[in-house]
Amino acid sequence: MAKKTYVQVGAGGRAEFFYAAIATTFRETSELLAFCDINRTRMDYANKLLSEKYGYPAVRTYSSDEFERMIEAEKPDAVIVTSVDRTHHAYIVRALELGCDVITEKPMTVDEEKCQAILDAVERTGRSVRVTFNYRYAPHHTKARELIAGGVIGDVTSIHFEWLLNTQHGADYFRRWHRDKRNSGGLLVHKSTHHFDLVNFWIGSQPDTVFAMGDLLFYGRENAEKRGVTKFYERATGNPNAEGDPFALPLDGNPHLKEMYLDAEHEDGYRRDQSVFGDGISIEDTMSVLVKYKNKAQLTYSLNAYLPWEGYQIAFNGTKGRIEMKIVEQSYVNSGGDKALEGAVQGVTILVFPMFGEPYKVEFAMGEGGHGGGDPVLLNDIFGIPVADAFNRAADHIDGARSILTGIAANRSIRTGQAVKIDELVKFH
Repeated sequence: MAKKTYVQVGAGGRAEFFYAAIATTFRETSELLAFCDINRTRMDYANKLLSEKYGYPAVRTYSSDEFERMIEAEKPDAVIVTSVDRTHHAYIVRALELGCDVITEKPMTVDEEKCQAILDAVERTGRSVRVTFNYRYAPHHTKARELIAGGVIGDVTSIHFEWLLNTQHGADYFRRWHRDKRNSGGLLVHKSTHHFDLVNFWIGSQPDTVFAMGDLLFYGRENAEKRGVTKFYERATGNPNAEGDPFALPLDGNPHLKEMYLDAEHEDGYRRDQSVFGDGISIEDTMSVLVKYKNKAQLTYSLNAYLPWEGYQIAFNGTKGRIEMKIVEQSYVNSGGDKALEGAVQGVTILVFPMFGEPYKVEFAMGEGGHGGGDPVLLNDIFGIPVADAFNRAADHIDGARSILTGIAANRSIRTGQAVKIDELVKFH
């Protein structure tokens, strides 16, 4: 079987997840040809990891303004997009127009205009876009879909979904480019795209109407001042005011972060270690969302980014009973350590409460690897030889759109104080 060939756009923190898989487990089926990034130092470091860590030949590198030249020269089967969220649509659309399929990191993009551009490009070109929703592949999430599809609690009428980001992982979004809503769409797009996709996946429906509230109530300078903080700094590395601050992330203390970010600053000025209690943060850290779905089910969702533990609690209410799930995840900092620890599960409990029966615990086989064991299964689905999947976990551009549109609608609702109809945001073909 001929290997599928890939180029990758964006050589930052999330990129290694994909190129490491090609360089190790999927060498027989996949081949990486080139990197493309705005920062040459970062591409050189990615090549260093490829050769020294994974024993894979260094690949050619192209600057971001050479994207089309790279496609012409390398002629890849597909483009892997792991750049800053607000740039996803540009690379996705152009790759499709140049005859390539696309594999994109979530979120597919950050607002309705960019989403429409992708939907139109897929329709125009006939090429495919895969969105890498690894949470779909986690065994406990698959089990929830199986229970619901099997009618264990009848028709799902409402879902209560609480996601907790702790003061390590949650704080990290406020140090990085994500803190600017123009870059990430805020956490209701960048992070919650996973969660809204899971709900769509679990109940087999689509969002219809969204109402939301959100604010910055913990991070940011003003909130810190209210709590009596007096020592501030712009960045953690080399600043005495950051010493002893549990929210500080000095880049010179972690060799990986130093080489990927600190040593690359001279090219693009990007600072990975900004203070979470600085000015200029435009995303929320406290969010509440109500969603009505096409099948009349209702979602009550909350996301908080400064809590003492990491994980989530979900309850599905149905016409025949209730399912409760509690998942505790291991905390992590993006690019700060072992990729397999990202979203690694420390404990999962699934309980079923029949309407007229005894409650019982659901047993299932736990997976190994990042994101609750979902990562290895997803990667095989993308780069290996896919196996038949009764749960249809592979996500396309429609799934990618429907997940972000809940967050995009929530952002609009926060701005306007009004409920938002999903069908008014984009037109599906």
